[in-house]
Amino acid sequence: MADALIVVALLLVAACATVAVLVRDPVRQALVLAVLGVALAVLFTVLQAPDVALSQLAVGGALTPLLLLLSVRKVKRRKGRER
Repeated sequence: MADALIVVALLLVAACATVAVLVRDPVRQALVLAVLGVALAVLFTVLQAPDVALSQLAVGGALTPLLLLLSVRKVKRRKGRER
């Protein structure tokens, strides 16, 4: 049973990472990156590393996508002012 959970979690991580690479819109990429962070946190939990899972959830699931979204927003504002 534990092996099946690991395989499912690995497949989820692989699928999310593939989608993150294939998506072209930066906003959608940031959202998929958040989902990837949560999927990695699930994988770490299944692998019995709860401390790493909590760190991944905070940084990879929330902080990094938030910073990317704020950066994209700021770049779009600057492009609007230049025109």
